[in-house]
Amino acid sequence: MLGEVKPGELGFTQCHEHLLISKGKSFEINPALCMDEPDKSIQELKTYGAAGGRAVVDAQPGGCNRDAAGLEEISRKTGIHIIASTGFHKLQFYPEEHWIHTIHQKELEEFYISELVQGMCVSIDREWMPERIRAKAGIIKTALDVCDLRGRYGELFEAAAGAQKATGAPMMVHIEKGSAPEILTEFLQERGVDTGRVYFCHMDRACEKEESFLKILKAGITLEFDTIGRFKYHSDKEELELIKKILNWGFEEQLLFSLDTTQERLKAYNPKAVGLSYILETFLPAMRKCGITEEQIQKIAEENPQRIFAW
Repeated sequence: MLGEVKPGELGFTQCHEHLLISKGKSFEINPALCMDEPDKSIQELKTYGAAGGRAVVDAQPGGCNRDAAGLEEISRKTGIHIIASTGFHKLQFYPEEHWIHTIHQKELEEFYISELVQGMCVSIDREWMPERIRAKAGIIKTALDVCDLRGRYGELFEAAAGAQKATGAPMMVHIEKGSAPEILTEFLQERGVDTGRVYFCHMDRACEKEESFLKILKAGITLEFDTIGRFKYHSDKEELELIKKILNWGFEEQLLFSLDTTQERLKAYNPKAVGLSYILETFLPAMRKCGITEEQIQKIAEENPQRIFAW
């Protein structure tokens, strides 16, 4: 948000969070998908920083209630690096009349590129590109829904793939349970996307097939696990077992972690929540206790983000 930094300065990084989301269609679907109090988000980031956190990827894309100016402000006030997103989310999070449904694929690609290299657009939750700020996006957010690449999603992914090839920017993909990430893997490879700059999110709860994990990893794509402290899905013990399986397969350089925070999971908004610092304060000790080495933790928390986010 505040300009380029050298990869080595990034530090401990959580690679899929939500720090600020304005009230919109997402809120109508789930009230937890609204964090619109900057002071609380600042408080959360300061606690994260005190625990050792240095960088966060905010996964809310432009046009889907992203607060770009707010992210710039909270980054400046906390000293935490925030990597913001351009791109698109699941279409259910947009109003029916939203431009995301109708804008031409090539224009969409140009929009993504412009947010990465010129600056992010603001006030675009309904209107099309009225103004731009200096702060740039650093990653392309995409979302694979249960319809996979059928319909409008195919065009959205074509635009994102074109933007990745044109800029070299990293790409994250929301993987919805019931979708087919293997199909998307082939799609991205066929279009010449740099799979070393791509990571699939939520794979620890969206996919249970070992053969799918292996196919995606062998294609060079990184897995981002964020079902940590999310006990409605599974325990941290089960999460650790899955992480150890990926490490034992030899893919320690293709693994990231995060919390995928909502209002319900940020302590500043909900005192009973696990909080943004949960990985640092609770999950890292559990990783060490179950035999994951410091070198492996260093790769997941720092070295892998440094490589993927450099472009």
